[in-house]
Amino acid sequence: MRLESKGPALFVQERVGTYGESFDILKFRTMTEGSEKGDVVVTKGDARVTRVGKFLRATSLDELPQLINILKGDMSLVGPRPTLRYQVDQYDATQRRRLDVPPGVTGWAQIHGRNSLPWPQRIELDVWYADHWSFWLDLEILVKTVPVVLGAEEVYGDRANFDMFDQSGRVSEG
Repeated sequence: MRLESKGPALFVQERVGTYGESFDILKFRTMTEGSEKGDVVVTKGDARVTRVGKFLRATSLDELPQLINILKGDMSLVGPRPTLRYQVDQYDATQRRRLDVPPGVTGWAQIHGRNSLPWPQRIELDVWYADHWSFWLDLEILVKTVPVVLGAEEVYGDRANFDMFDQSGRVSEG
């Protein structure tokens, strides 16, 4: 990454975790430096995604540094994907239930459509997960994640899927 684009190899961004507590999520940077200040949606063919970034996103290897977040106790392997504060600030009481479980690297929404799902549907799936959490459900999600990642399915979002949130926030690295 550093050979192809100036800036750090890691992307660090504040996200919201369990019970609304903030933490810094770690990812390998997949976009040119400063891209997080631009458009909020990263779509297929986005010129801001570097060549190395395309590979990292397609293989989900950009998520690998989140193992550090797991070791620190900020995240789990399985759970709702952690989101940005401006998004959480717009949740209603039902949607806030997704914060009752630790955020994860993969989750129920990821195996049911990943970035192709509109935000309201992702959140609904995350709330369902929080309400039905079990060891066996986590195991099922981990097993079903493998073909999703290997197939590089739904890696990029669709602009229409971000309509739930005020577009003044920044989502860039997904």
